[in-house]
Amino acid sequence: MATETGRDVRTNSQTINWKAGAVGGVAGGIVMGALMLAMNDAVLAVAIPSLYGLAPPPNLPAGLGVHVFHGTVLGIIFAGIAGSLDLDSTGKVVGLGFAWGVITWIALAGLVMPVWLGAVGSPASPPVPNFAPPSLLWHVVYGLVLGGVYAAIEDAI
Repeated sequence: MATETGRDVRTNSQTINWKAGAVGGVAGGIVMGALMLAMNDAVLAVAIPSLYGLAPPPNLPAGLGVHVFHGTVLGIIFAGIAGSLDLDSTGKVVGLGFAWGVITWIALAGLVMPVWLGAVGSPASPPVPNFAPPSLLWHVVYGLVLGGVYAAIEDAI
């Protein structure tokens, strides 16, 4: 007498389009960077590069590069979240982008960045927490651009 053992194999049908997240993150990082340049270029020239010992003196190219890199990584994380939520409309993806902008403002700009800048002894070290309204605007714009670009290209790439 033979015995057969069967097993169910379950597959996850959701897909995570990390490429769309990366492209959206780059686009959001560039637009956010342009706003930062227009409103307070010292954040890009001193604070952001100081995180990695690239300033002082002010180093705008390094700050822009680091900022767009951060935007790209956060865009890929966004893609993972968006993919797991299986959002079914552009509006929902853009809404998630808005929420992602607020979350990154609170967690990263408001808490992590000031602690990190203080730890490395940056002259651009703000108080903890640092919930600056202009920074909220920048992060919300980042999230909206990220969500919009992601929604526009997720099926194309």
